[in-house]
Amino acid sequence: MSQIFVISDGTGRTAEQALRAALIQFQSSRVEIIRKSEIRTIKQVHQVIDEALKAKAFIVHTLVKDEIREELYRMARLNNVDTIDLMGPFLDRLSHQLSHSPTGEPGLFRKINESYFRQIEAMQFAFKHDDGLRTNELDKAEIILLGVSRTFKTPLSIYLAFKLWFVANVPIIYGIEPPSSLFEVSPDKVFCLYTNPERLTVLRKTRLERFGEINKDYANPEFVRKECIYAQQIYSRHPKWLRINVTSKAIEEIASEIIALRRSHK
Repeated sequence: MSQIFVISDGTGRTAEQALRAALIQFQSSRVEIIRKSEIRTIKQVHQVIDEALKAKAFIVHTLVKDEIREELYRMARLNNVDTIDLMGPFLDRLSHQLSHSPTGEPGLFRKINESYFRQIEAMQFAFKHDDGLRTNELDKAEIILLGVSRTFKTPLSIYLAFKLWFVANVPIIYGIEPPSSLFEVSPDKVFCLYTNPERLTVLRKTRLERFGEINKDYANPEFVRKECIYAQQIYSRHPKWLRINVTSKAIEEIASEIIALRRSHK
């Protein structure tokens, strides 16, 4: 059985997938694929060449750093080990066509890929934990937004999820205690959103004009004032919770404040 070493400065999945796709054309051949990931130093290159020499294997690689790729080529030639460079010629051609040198950063594809999938997970988490849903899972959130209606809890949740944070939001409803699970999480996760009653009344009236009546007190100035006071009473019982004034601020500005505070309290 022939052995093929798949060498990469990342996970090696891309190289292995390409190799397996090619091997479909050689189904009568018995081949063992051995993946060597995170090869980023000269010493590691020498070790891989020694192993390949002993196993009589040849090497398929996707090394992006010039110095590592060149050392692999040099050592392989000295030791009569065959190699196939899947990345070098491709990068050289792209560099010529785009008139721009590659970054040479190992594992960059994996980092981008991981970021993309985390963003999807964060978005799904935000939707599943919006407006008081699944409060039994608040411990899984990295950020918990607390506030009365129209303090931007949902748009902030989505924006922060886009920034890769796992966010839940819980509404403050006049006369109703927040869920007990909220008091069990680390207080530096909880962000109390507040605004002045006058501004909140304007926002609620605008919403009523767009979507119709929600309840008779929703945009009543006196009720809004009571609801704001009620929220502040809840916040004051938990002084370690972090407070954010959202009055007349853009979502991006509020989110930046939240992220900065969250990082400083980690």
